[in-house]
Amino acid sequence: MDPTVRPTAESPAPSTMTPAAKPTASAMEPVAEAPDRRLLRRQMLADDVYEAIKTMLMDHAIRPGARISIDGLARDFQVSSTPVREALARLESEGLADKEPLKGYRATPLLSLEEFDDLYRFRLLLEPWAARRAAELIDDTGRERLTAELATAVEPTSVDYAGYKSLTAHDNRFHTLITGLSGSEQVRLAFQRTHCHLHIFRLHYDRDTGPEVLVEHREVVEAILSGDPAAAEAAMTKHLGNSMSVRLRKVYEQ
Repeated sequence: MDPTVRPTAESPAPSTMTPAAKPTASAMEPVAEAPDRRLLRRQMLADDVYEAIKTMLMDHAIRPGARISIDGLARDFQVSSTPVREALARLESEGLADKEPLKGYRATPLLSLEEFDDLYRFRLLLEPWAARRAAELIDDTGRERLTAELATAVEPTSVDYAGYKSLTAHDNRFHTLITGLSGSEQVRLAFQRTHCHLHIFRLHYDRDTGPEVLVEHREVVEAILSGDPAAAEAAMTKHLGNSMSVRLRKVYEQ
């Protein structure tokens, strides 16, 4: 029989127990949030605050001309003042808020009749020409972009900003796209700087506006896609004329 090897003090028996794993630095210390994730969270918060204040301005919850309290909004939204200030700076660039030295921000007044007429005179100079040029220059890419934008249009669900926000966004993209398809970057930029759709929809909106606007948009697109410059110019002139004289001027006559 083979001799049995017995463990001695000098040669301890091998243990069958697995040694406990030592905690690593990552297990002992909290994992820091990645910088890009922190930036994304901050941007999401800033965007949410911006949309909330914009809605208040569009719905006149903050009345035109009223002072805007940064501290008050921060308390209402349970955020610091930083995203509120960032939102107001964006809204100032869109002409929905004014910053007064040593006083803070105010909501901009609604367009006066003179400002309204001046805005539409500008649009009538710019946009029918842009529609004509778009019809002259239209190619397959332009056709795809116009068709895709028209497909995003949805009729409003209510008369508050939440209900017609998607129509406002479509209207802005639609007219900006046509000025871009004119081939003139200066015309596109000049139109974009007016932020006219925010001011027009802030001025007045009712449920009947949506279907009328979308019908007229389709007429403009059909003329451009067919490559008919005269028809495109006429369709845009009609669209702007209806917006100015039929849908909005009655606001000043009340």
